[in-house]
Amino acid sequence: MPRFGSYIAPVDEKEIGSRLQALRKRRGITQSEIAKMLGIEQPLVSAYERGTIRMHGAIVAAFAKALRVSADEILGLAPASTSDPLKDRRFLRRLERIERLPKRAKQTLLKTIDAYVEGSERQARAS
Repeated sequence: MPRFGSYIAPVDEKEIGSRLQALRKRRGITQSEIAKMLGIEQPLVSAYERGTIRMHGAIVAAFAKALRVSADEILGLAPASTSDPLKDRRFLRRLERIERLPKRAKQTLLKTIDAYVEGSERQARAS
């Protein structure tokens, strides 16, 4: 019977966990929210992020789908995408609330925001 030699993994659980935590925070999602999305308990998310338990392939895929990243990004096999302009969690939550507004209220709010931004840009150009 063949014996298996020791295998050195390219990354360890703590690195994966810290990457997972950074990706989750970048999306502005709490541990409780992602746990609910995945159908697991929050303490389990915490354990994954601390690297105290090993993530199996199915849970890596589930996290990747929920966070809208590749599994390779979570595992550190691909660089993390830096194209996410929404790093401010409060701003992201506000956008989510706006998205849930009725269509007419959303249009009114967006017109107000557009007018404010245009005014601020004009003022900045004049200075």
